[in-house]
Amino acid sequence: MRGRPNLVLVHSPLVGASTWQSVARLLRARGHMAVVPSLGGVLADAGPYYARLAVTVADDIARRADGRIVLVGHSGAGALLPAVAHATAATVVGMVFVDALLPHPGRAWFDTVPTEMRDQLRRLTRQGMLPPWNEWFPPGTIEELLPDPALRGRFCEELPRVPLAYFDEPAPECPAPPPAHSAYLQLSDAYSAEASQAEREGWRVRRRRAHHLAILAEPEEVSATLEELIQGFAA
Repeated sequence: MRGRPNLVLVHSPLVGASTWQSVARLLRARGHMAVVPSLGGVLADAGPYYARLAVTVADDIARRADGRIVLVGHSGAGALLPAVAHATAATVVGMVFVDALLPHPGRAWFDTVPTEMRDQLRRLTRQGMLPPWNEWFPPGTIEELLPDPALRGRFCEELPRVPLAYFDEPAPECPAPPPAHSAYLQLSDAYSAEASQAEREGWRVRRRRAHHLAILAEPEEVSATLEELIQGFAA
């Protein structure tokens, strides 16, 4: 039996690395090696964006993780994971998508969402840049998800402004992982379609009655479910 694979927890480019830090600490306490690369500032310059995001994660893996790894992506990071696997020299033995976009090689994010969402984001855009993610929603939405003021404050402080062009850029043509090396953790109703598609394709799927930011607000439950999902990659 080989040792446990290292876990690389990738946050959405729309938020900050703190979203994964509590889960990472709990996984380390359970004996796992867990690293959280930061994508802060990567989208500040002009595109192409996917390649730069993938290389940023791959460089962090080269510095802090070796051997076999499992990539874990939340939200928008799901679409990045195949490109990260292509960019890293490490051996990727599995991928876990946590309330995340599924890989969509050759297609832009805007190609995968309803027209209403595209129109909403275009209306919010000023000089090519979107406001921070928490300003995309009606007042009180983030307060409901993160009622603790200190936790919410740390989360909001990290939120970047993202170029609209990122959502128009096609994802790289990198192969998706095979079903035996894929898993999905659904946290919110918004990602029920992705979880169902993953299930149809033979992935291991777990569903929790939580919300999209449960990786930050409920790290104990999320880390325990992740540990269950990655057991199949450790053999």
